[in-house]
Amino acid sequence: MDLNSLWFILIAILFAGFFFLEGFDYGVGILLPFLGKNETERRVLINTIGPVWDGNEVWLITAGGAMFAAFPNWYATLFSGFYLALFLILFALIVRGVAFEFRSSDRSPAWRTLWDRLLFLGSFLSALLWGVAVANLLRGVPINAQMQYAGSFFDLLSPYTLVGGLVFLVLFIWHGALYLALKTEGDIARRAQGAASTAGLVTILLVALLAVLTFFQTALFTKPVAVVFLVLAFLTLLLAYLFLKQGRAGWAFGFNAGTILTLTAAVFAGLFPQVMISNLNPAWSLTIYNASSSPYTLKIMTIVALIMVPIVLLYQGWTYWVFRKRVTEKDLHY
Repeated sequence: MDLNSLWFILIAILFAGFFFLEGFDYGVGILLPFLGKNETERRVLINTIGPVWDGNEVWLITAGGAMFAAFPNWYATLFSGFYLALFLILFALIVRGVAFEFRSSDRSPAWRTLWDRLLFLGSFLSALLWGVAVANLLRGVPINAQMQYAGSFFDLLSPYTLVGGLVFLVLFIWHGALYLALKTEGDIARRAQGAASTAGLVTILLVALLAVLTFFQTALFTKPVAVVFLVLAFLTLLLAYLFLKQGRAGWAFGFNAGTILTLTAAVFAGLFPQVMISNLNPAWSLTIYNASSSPYTLKIMTIVALIMVPIVLLYQGWTYWVFRKRVTEKDLHY
């Protein structure tokens, strides 16, 4: 395996980790106004992700940094072509971060309600737009011979990409509901399981619809490895739903995590060796070779990654171990 392929796989792993970890953060934020019936319950919900949400977003920063260093042409074309969409995602992420910090700075119910709504909005918008962006990578976008995006924001919107957005939205809601079923007790946990049951069924239906549309709209099904990952994603999704119906939320969460990881793997396997597909001319597509940095740069990056990545993984694993217990009203702090 050459370094170009290695860094493509590493970036795929970073995005998979981001969607897995930040996915339940988004889900909790979206479910906040529906599962939290009063201020105390909403505080419980927020505290389930309070110690970890900012660390989860580091995966996105690392993925973007790795993309910039390893594949600068991919980074430039993606961030210029998807500029407005990515700006909206960044805005939503900033709103979420501010909401976490500001909502408890004033005891006024109106103040806290405002930030709770902004937390919901930031989570909802981020989840939806990530799905639209990923669907566009699979379908292809207008890229010219100079590796420049030749379309507009509205070229990113189509029935297929909007279905992709809805899939990510309901998948993350389902993921967040399962997470809350594990991290809370009593009435909140029961409501979370009810929300998970509904969201899981909707997710199964939308993922099946997206798979059918993907067959007709993209070349993913011509890649055997991508098909294997897609089948695994659907199987783990079904198993997650079955375990939830048996009252085993832990197993359901684990299998749903597998769904997110294998679904992300299917997307990147469907792209490889391309990183962005041109729907104007396939010859103008960006690949892991024409979009990459020099071999020396990739070599230095690999050495640094081999040293630092295990340290980061150990630290984040330790964080989750420390905050592994369920959150109850007795544990609340502001």
